[in-house]
Amino acid sequence: MQKITLPERPNWRDTAKEVGFTFADMHGEPYWDETSAYQFSLAEVENDIEDPSTELHAMCREAVDHILGNDALFAQMGIPDEYRDLVADSWHRNEPEIYGRFDLAYDGNGPAKLLEYNADTPTSLYESASFQWQWLEDQLAAGVLPEGADQFNGIHEALVERFRDLFEKGTDLHFTAVGGNPEDYATVEAMGWAAREADLGAHYADLDKIGVSKDGQFVDDQDRVIGTLFKLYPWEDLLREDYARYIANSGTLFLEPAWKALVSNKAILPVLWQMFEGHPNLLPSFFADDVADALVAGKKAVPAVAASFDRAAAAMKAGHVVKPIFSREGASISIVENGDVTEASPNNDYDEFPRIVQALAPLPDFDGFRPIIGSWVVGGTCVGMGIREDRSRITQDLSRFKPHFIID
Repeated sequence: MQKITLPERPNWRDTAKEVGFTFADMHGEPYWDETSAYQFSLAEVENDIEDPSTELHAMCREAVDHILGNDALFAQMGIPDEYRDLVADSWHRNEPEIYGRFDLAYDGNGPAKLLEYNADTPTSLYESASFQWQWLEDQLAAGVLPEGADQFNGIHEALVERFRDLFEKGTDLHFTAVGGNPEDYATVEAMGWAAREADLGAHYADLDKIGVSKDGQFVDDQDRVIGTLFKLYPWEDLLREDYARYIANSGTLFLEPAWKALVSNKAILPVLWQMFEGHPNLLPSFFADDVADALVAGKKAVPAVAASFDRAAAAMKAGHVVKPIFSREGASISIVENGDVTEASPNNDYDEFPRIVQALAPLPDFDGFRPIIGSWVVGGTCVGMGIREDRSRITQDLSRFKPHFIID
């Protein structure tokens, strides 16, 4: 894994505007940045990112089954009591999933470490699946990249096949996101593009334009009944809104399904550690309330995790990250090293939620920027990746997206 300085494509911003990539620059800062790119070997991608991500996804599905069989654990997941049956029924009915994105710490040496799983509403899909592939083709054609350079990127093709596998030709799907957000719309449009290529109908409506009929069915802004809805809106928010009471009897299939509220939740991280302690791609993780006394006062953790915490105590006390079980774009996250907070997000929007603590995984430093690998899973298989980097150790909403390529 290396960071390579490369010439930018002439007029790439014009190309971005032509294809609707309107957020390539945001707030006066570059979001898409092709002044350099990350180079990988095929072995690094296949052995350290692709295969482990597929395995991690399977482990997360095992964890859902485990959580639903353990009432005490289910109670720690932050699901409102009145909607636990909705989440459980979604899993037991085997409601299908489409996609997710693991965030991994990786420096080219040793196994990648799971930081979190964006399994419900991951963005940066368009940049990963489309714009960085166009970058690769353009740079190959220009001779900037050597002949034979490749990219780990079968995301769009995998989405098309996933839609084909799940829905009969001609099925109408609806797609929604909060209006006025170009990044969210780009993600939804990338999904709609794949659905249309799979010979499905793809209808978009802003989230606030979706209503409920007198029969309790969800309808779009043209009063069409919504049979299947891809919603780029997180379950943790949806389940706290009035509309949630209509979901169970609406007849609408939601994508992602309600059971993803357990997987996209950072509370999945201590569950994974409980189930697969010592797995090479996991970091020691615990519910904060279970180990607070052990971290701060040197006392014992609660009995259920005391032995596990003792084995991880040295690493946890040297450095750990405090995360709310629900958080977006690094909000309300802090880094603690040797008892002191050494970095914290200025955004505290998620302070109200319970927390987990996760051992600190140092990110590699390339020219003052720290990259995180986003590995994309479609269905149950890892099919591509994108990279975001930031000067901060906490990846945030304005972190830069960087293209990558493979040379073997």
